[in-house]
Amino acid sequence: MKLRALPLYAATHLWMDFACALLVLGRLEGGGDAVTALLLYNCFAFAVQMPVGLMADALGGGERLTALGCGLTALAWGLPGLRPAAVCAGLGNACFHVGGGLYTLNGSGKCGPLGLFVAPGTLGVALGTLLAAGDALPALAVVLPLLGLGATLLRWGRGVPNAPLDLTPEGGVAGPFPLLCLFAVVVLRSFAGTLFDFPWKGALPLVLACATAGGKVAGGLLADRLGPRRTAWLSLVPAAACFLLAGRAGPGLAAVCLFNMTMPLTLWGAARRLPGARGLAFGLLTFALFLGVVPSLLGYDPLPGGPVSASLAALVSLPLLLLGLRRGKGRC
Repeated sequence: MKLRALPLYAATHLWMDFACALLVLGRLEGGGDAVTALLLYNCFAFAVQMPVGLMADALGGGERLTALGCGLTALAWGLPGLRPAAVCAGLGNACFHVGGGLYTLNGSGKCGPLGLFVAPGTLGVALGTLLAAGDALPALAVVLPLLGLGATLLRWGRGVPNAPLDLTPEGGVAGPFPLLCLFAVVVLRSFAGTLFDFPWKGALPLVLACATAGGKVAGGLLADRLGPRRTAWLSLVPAAACFLLAGRAGPGLAAVCLFNMTMPLTLWGAARRLPGARGLAFGLLTFALFLGVVPSLLGYDPLPGGPVSASLAALVSLPLLLLGLRRGKGRC
């Protein structure tokens, strides 16, 4: 089936993440409240996708879930207090991502559409972060497009119905092991993102976001052409080498782009292992994203940031990703 509404979902993804970043980061004032608010937002935006995904697998209606997510995020802009706003925006973000992820996974058995869906969110976060540091946009300028996009998704965002709910992983007794490997890859990728402390990073935020988003798109498209496992080799080995030279912007941006090529591969692999619970599979990996950033949010720095640590993260990710993507009977 052609994913006719995929451009709409991708555009909404950009605006959703832009609205959430601008709202939460624009209200931060530092101190303990900032840490709590960021933890609450990330928990509801990423960790909560797992139960929301299971609910979506059981009940269906992904387009209704995405519209609900847009509505909740719009509502968050009218709530007083940072913590309630962070919770509401995070929950809205979770609902949208699960609905959009299910639309993409159910409508295509390929990696390319996954890369096209997830990549715009990176640009939205970057733009929201930049604007949060200056004069805030009027709330209506953010909320009205969000509500309009939600209504449009409700009307034209319907996709392929879910498969019957089945929590049994493909592969029998050995089925959970590839899922655990993919989970570990995403935790590593998320944690490694907190290690990207390079001297040029602050001067090129939009270029860095474009490199990240471009890597996600390229990874999905390349996997459809060459195969996911070959793409894993072609992304992570050069990424590890480029990270060692990441003190300079050129190799560093190449490393970030190559490293992020694995995102659609992990999503595809998890959905392939849980064909009867793709929403849960999607949420499982976003929970891994949350776990990867928790040490940074809490102020812990268990590893020194820099080229060597990032390179090691890429190298360790490779065997785990290959195990997670090994051939099985299931189809995405």
